[in-house]
Amino acid sequence: MSIVKLSNNGVKNATAIGSITGLGSMTFIKKLTASSSSTLSFVDGASGVVLDNTYKEYLFTFNNIHPASDNYNFSFNLSSDGGSNYNVTKTTTVFTAQHGEDGNNGNIEYSSSLDLAQSTDFQKLSKDLGNGSDESLNGTLNLFNLSSTTFVKHFISRTSSYFGFDRAVDMNIAGYGNTTSAVDAIQFKMTSGNIDAGDICLYGIL
Repeated sequence: MSIVKLSNNGVKNATAIGSITGLGSMTFIKKLTASSSSTLSFVDGASGVVLDNTYKEYLFTFNNIHPASDNYNFSFNLSSDGGSNYNVTKTTTVFTAQHGEDGNNGNIEYSSSLDLAQSTDFQKLSKDLGNGSDESLNGTLNLFNLSSTTFVKHFISRTSSYFGFDRAVDMNIAGYGNTTSAVDAIQFKMTSGNIDAGDICLYGIL
């Protein structure tokens, strides 16, 4: 019988999550905890990390990601050379919805300042994340068929964050790494400053 641990932060540290409709069998692989970290990197074959053809899909969960510096963005990139370089070319589309604590500034928009078009830059997963003591980011990133040497590497992400101007932000991203080489490492970082605290968990989905 599979056991799932639930908390206010969502699914966390589950060793296995049986069969979930639409997901298949999901297995916990690795957790990294930030502590004034400049980067958090998951590299296939290092410290128990698996990013190969064992799983068709990989899921990262973000739990209370807190930046050291105010109004910068949490971001990620892909590597196809074992983490020597995080520079896979990417094209993405980004939509955000936001609403202020004062009841104003409610909108849904296509965020052209956050998307990428055949760029090797890190993809932003947040919008001006605040560093107040009660501010953080939570969410997910799904990546598909990372070991394929035929297809590009599709991914989708959804995050909820506390925008630095007292607004709730829902960010939705879809895109692909434009490479037919196998992707074997993923790195997360802030666009400036360190990741002060928070957990990133990696799961494999059959």
